[in-house]
Amino acid sequence: MLQSLELGSDWKMSKSMDGLAEKLFGSSLLHMLKSLFRILSVGPIPNHIAFILDGNRRYAKKQNMAVSNGYRAGFMAVMSMLKYCYVLGVKYMTIYAFSIDNFKRRPEEVQYLMDLMLEKIEGLLHKESVVNQYGVRVHFVGNLKLLSEPVRVAAEKAMEATANNTNSTLLICVAYSSTDEIVHAVQASCHEKWNEIQELNANQLQNVEITKEIQELNQIIKLVDIERHMYMRLAPDPDMLIRTSGETRLSNFLLWQTTSCLLYSPKVLFPEIGLRHLIWAVLHFQRQYPHLEKKKQL
Repeated sequence: MLQSLELGSDWKMSKSMDGLAEKLFGSSLLHMLKSLFRILSVGPIPNHIAFILDGNRRYAKKQNMAVSNGYRAGFMAVMSMLKYCYVLGVKYMTIYAFSIDNFKRRPEEVQYLMDLMLEKIEGLLHKESVVNQYGVRVHFVGNLKLLSEPVRVAAEKAMEATANNTNSTLLICVAYSSTDEIVHAVQASCHEKWNEIQELNANQLQNVEITKEIQELNQIIKLVDIERHMYMRLAPDPDMLIRTSGETRLSNFLLWQTTSCLLYSPKVLFPEIGLRHLIWAVLHFQRQYPHLEKKKQL
């Protein structure tokens, strides 16, 4: 009985959010945003913004609603940020949607998140979806083999369907952790190097002349080898990472890519994030930009 009431609440919440989205992002608002962002664009604009979606469950508790509705509200906020970033001219947006550690949560919560993910991924395939309206390429980042088969297949379809979109890129980190990404990249680099060494040895047996310098060079794993196998290889390093709830922890997210990245931590819960928070984040980035550029050159 309680579960059916919660599902009914989910459906009503989803419908009301869909209606709200249509009202909030009409053509008149987009025109206003373009005018506002044109002024903001006088200064440097981040090329890549990453988000840690912190506070969905706390938002649900704060609003006295089901946890599931907190996640739905969080998805609405993601779509809002995607539109704002597109109009602002941000080329890459990355979201930390589901970490490997999240699999340790209650089984029913994990299953709900998988079902919600499947629903929203399939929604991205619709012609009228945000990613198709704005020409956004979607790429799923992480250890995708850990996902359930329906979610993994849907993710692969979404990546294939949006592969030719070139206006901007949305990277969705699912079944992701930075340590897993680094381990994967190192293992893949070692495997690749091992195959190269085996090929060299086979050529030597066939009396193919190989200089000592080339042989030594091919036995070294370089930084570029590891970065070529990173999950995030499709995007440049983030210029700014926004984590809501006032938290400053990276929580095993993009540890490799954020050495010269600005961290911005508004105190709002993620479903509460809005235009003003993004504007303040970009203004903060513009104030820190000279320092960040100097740091990159060191």
